[in-house]
Amino acid sequence: MKLDTKQGHVVIERVSPSIDDGRFRIKAIVGDVIEVTADIFRDGPDVLQAVIRYRGPGDKKWLESPMTPVENDRWSGSFSPDKIGLYSYTIQAWTDGFATWRRGFIKKVEAGQDVALELEEGARIIEARLSLIPSKERAVATSAIEGMRGPSEDAPTAFMDRHVTAALADSVGLLMDAYPDRSGSTTMKPGLELVVDPELARSGAWYEFFPRSTGTATKHGTFKTAAKRLPAIADMGFDVIYLPPIHPIGSAFRKGRNNSLDAGPTDVGSPWAIGNKEGGHTAIHPELGTIKDFDAFVAAANRLGMEVALDYAIQCSPDHPWVTEHPEWFHHRPDGTIQYAENPPKKYQDVYHVNFDCPNKDELWLALKDVIDHWIAHGVKVFRVDNPHTKPFPFWEWLITSVKEEHPETIFLAEAFTRPKVMRQLAKLGFTQSYTYFTWRTQKAEIQEYLTELTQSEMRHYFRPNFFANTPDILHEYLQ
Repeated sequence: MKLDTKQGHVVIERVSPSIDDGRFRIKAIVGDVIEVTADIFRDGPDVLQAVIRYRGPGDKKWLESPMTPVENDRWSGSFSPDKIGLYSYTIQAWTDGFATWRRGFIKKVEAGQDVALELEEGARIIEARLSLIPSKERAVATSAIEGMRGPSEDAPTAFMDRHVTAALADSVGLLMDAYPDRSGSTTMKPGLELVVDPELARSGAWYEFFPRSTGTATKHGTFKTAAKRLPAIADMGFDVIYLPPIHPIGSAFRKGRNNSLDAGPTDVGSPWAIGNKEGGHTAIHPELGTIKDFDAFVAAANRLGMEVALDYAIQCSPDHPWVTEHPEWFHHRPDGTIQYAENPPKKYQDVYHVNFDCPNKDELWLALKDVIDHWIAHGVKVFRVDNPHTKPFPFWEWLITSVKEEHPETIFLAEAFTRPKVMRQLAKLGFTQSYTYFTWRTQKAEIQEYLTELTQSEMRHYFRPNFFANTPDILHEYLQ
């Protein structure tokens, strides 16, 4: 082992909260109190001090919050983020030379021992701190040094009392605490990160809304007709208007009613079969209106205190422009045809999944991010992500991190009806909220057990559940 005499005495370990030893970020809301605990100790009996150092977006300097010992070398402290975005934080701890000296000095004074040398030691500790103390506050320190060293014509007992009083003055202790000597300190490396989101990331009622259903029996609804419903939705207390895909719908292999393979002339098809000659993921179904109509719809919702959430479904109809422009982005079968979506025995001939591992996947991934960027530019801050558990984890970590670097207020809801570990991994990677097993928890004991898991386990630091009462394809038992 290489000789390294520069290591400090202080050990910092078992920091909490920490997700997978700091691999993932914890989550919070503006104004939350972030409780941080850690084991902090050193060899020997010396007194320690510790602080949480944290820095938010745009902050050039570190802010600090003190930590205090709880028991058995466990320390605790807290800080409160005051803005949306990514925070960094760490722990710094050091040996407090003055507090260590003061503790021993008091014991010797109480024991009636001669403390002349100890007074000089204390004076030298204070003297060494002078360069750390602003000149306007330095008088307290210099006065203490003089009082601990100065000659006296008093009797020996009175002489000692005056020197001890100078050494133990509260003003001196406070000054030493304010300007500590941190040489030899230990700083936790690497530090940890915290994602701070708006309040809507924690809670909010979602209203699922198909604008085309606001038309008449013979006429397709539009954003303009849908906007007329917004005041009533706001009056019911909803926070989010969730729109299933609003894009052009493919004609090839279009499904009819009840997933029939034979679509009639008036069947509009599944909105999740995205794309045709009129455009793909950044286009609007022409019967819903124009992009200006959409912008007006978003603005109307915002005026009523609601956000508009769009469905982010990474799949294409056979008519999607990407199929002809970038056929290499899709899975191909041995006969050269593109593989349509399947969930055996179900078949979805009207939908193609993209191949995230295609040779030029960089282009594909950037194109998928461009979709998010496009709708953010039109006022969308919330995205409900369709089946994220069927797409690569690295893609989601890159996409969400990249988007939130530019737009930290963005919210991603994972429609992750999947296995527990996969659901949790998606949350760790950055999804703001997640679907849950609430739909299948129908008894009191089941609900209590599930809520305990979500609110009392480590999950509370990174997993935000969204308890949907129902979805387009799942009718909760409560509503049956």
